[in-house]
Amino acid sequence: MLKSALSIALKPKPMSENREQKPGRHAGLGMLIISFALGLGLLTLFFDDMLERQFNPNQRPNTQALQNGGFELALQRNRQGHYVMSGDISEEPATFLLDTGATDVVIPAELANRAGLQPGQAMRAMTANGPVTVYTTTIPILHLGDITLYDVRASINPAMQGDTVLLGMSALRHVEFSQRADTLTLRMVP
Repeated sequence: MLKSALSIALKPKPMSENREQKPGRHAGLGMLIISFALGLGLLTLFFDDMLERQFNPNQRPNTQALQNGGFELALQRNRQGHYVMSGDISEEPATFLLDTGATDVVIPAELANRAGLQPGQAMRAMTANGPVTVYTTTIPILHLGDITLYDVRASINPAMQGDTVLLGMSALRHVEFSQRADTLTLRMVP
């Protein structure tokens, strides 16, 4: 009796029983792959957002209204020691890197095109990467938080990539700015 019970337990299952289990195994494997891909996608989004906040800690700059009708904006330094903030050029979103060493606001050509800026006279400019040809332009309206600047002199640089704009002195001369520790305060006084 023990021998017959053992032979029944060790007897291979018929092929029809194995076929019935395969669709379930394939569905389970498919769900595992989909779950892994979704998890990987969510982790990518999380870390991409974290890296963007490290590069630009001022994505939603906090502007305070002053009693005299002006505005004050406090910016935090990023991990590389730069002041970077979000804003827009003629309603087109942009990321500004404040650069007191730049004479003008310098805009990548692709962003300038989306913002509807017209290239003017060609000029040679000296950059950290050497001389480049840039084109003069004027930004009709530039927003830094609630600070609004009008008719700002700028240069379009076809060699620049991305949406990061160098916010040079042609814009910064219209605001007061002061630095204390890791905070740069911009103040627009009417």
